[in-house]
Amino acid sequence: MKQGFAALAAVVLAQAVVPGAALAETVYVRAGRLVDTEKGAVLPARLIRVDDGRVVSVTADGPVPQGARVVDWSAYTVLPGLIDMHVHLADLEQSENVAEPLLHAPMEIAYIGARNARRTLLAGFTSVHDVGCFRAFADVELRNAINRGDVIGPRMSAVGAYVTIPGGGGEVTGFAPDVKVPDDMRAGVVTDAANTVEKVNYLFQHGVDSIKLIATGAVLAQGTEPGQQELTEEEMHAAVTTAAARGSWVTAHAHGAEGIKSAIRAGVKSIEHASLIDDEGIALAKAKGVFLDMDIYNGDFINDYGKAHGWPADMLRKNVDTTDAQREGFRKAVKAGVKLTFGTDAGVYPHGLNARQFKYMVRYGMTPMQAIQSATTVSADLLGWSKDVGALSPGHFGDMIAVSGDPLADITVLENVQHVMKGGDVVK
Repeated sequence: MKQGFAALAAVVLAQAVVPGAALAETVYVRAGRLVDTEKGAVLPARLIRVDDGRVVSVTADGPVPQGARVVDWSAYTVLPGLIDMHVHLADLEQSENVAEPLLHAPMEIAYIGARNARRTLLAGFTSVHDVGCFRAFADVELRNAINRGDVIGPRMSAVGAYVTIPGGGGEVTGFAPDVKVPDDMRAGVVTDAANTVEKVNYLFQHGVDSIKLIATGAVLAQGTEPGQQELTEEEMHAAVTTAAARGSWVTAHAHGAEGIKSAIRAGVKSIEHASLIDDEGIALAKAKGVFLDMDIYNGDFINDYGKAHGWPADMLRKNVDTTDAQREGFRKAVKAGVKLTFGTDAGVYPHGLNARQFKYMVRYGMTPMQAIQSATTVSADLLGWSKDVGALSPGHFGDMIAVSGDPLADITVLENVQHVMKGGDVVK
């Protein structure tokens, strides 16, 4: 046991954020070009001043006070730190073994979460919405550890656990019926609207930022179908009203067309996946101002990697059933002017590859600037963090990245981030 804690301590120390004392000084960042995500413009040669971790001015490049700390990114294009609205940091990556989550203790998940958080930040994603883990509240504790400076990682919004029906898309399934699943893997299982209120309150009592509903079946869960609605509209409305009473909001995992519309009518703020959305659902999302968070990259990863590694045939079949439909729905949503955030479902594929989705968003209808804004200003709006992240105007955190080349000409340059700053501290 002592050796285990010593090892954990070593990981924590190895991944500790650069000393917070840096936040007490002024930092000047020279940007060769600056992508202004609020104006949708690219500005030449800018000087960004960061005091105590926040931007205080953005001006034309020029002299700085003698002895000032300067970060020279004049050879790069600088953007606000990116945001991924659909990650699973505090959990295992998907595998062919449906019982894999049962083979790993919470202590191990803590190590894994620290590793995934670091990879995500170094890939240029300085903020994330972590939308669920099988070990309840592992994401909450990871968020807290990052906020304390114990481990390096992005700013996190956490949901704590999946709110799902028994045996639904948010459960660990696919093994013998006499196998007992640990209680902490069933913290969000609900049976009716009253029970939903109870469970949602329980999640908030234990530190979650928002709520994640599993409205329909899932692609990567055994015994569920993506198009099948699982939570009732009444149950989803109960979750929404309970969260609203706490000043928070709800997102819904929903593949099926009817489940999507039911979740929107129930009052959710966003829809995850939206794979089988129909024209009526797109129009409803537009009318209600609901965000769609569509992970249009990872269908290719699931197909290629899953086939090569023997993932269950049922999973692969459901992935085929949803991938092309989701991309066509995304194309229609772009044309309709629906609010589209950047969400990848990282954890299905290896963390740190989040930016691979940008080229798919451009391929299916977005301009490069729209794709960048989806991962900055639009996602910040959904989080309710627009004053803090998603842009580099005064008042925002000094979260920024530097890339070689022009992402407006070639969006794939975002897949190779050269430098990362979080809160005025250079972490890469």
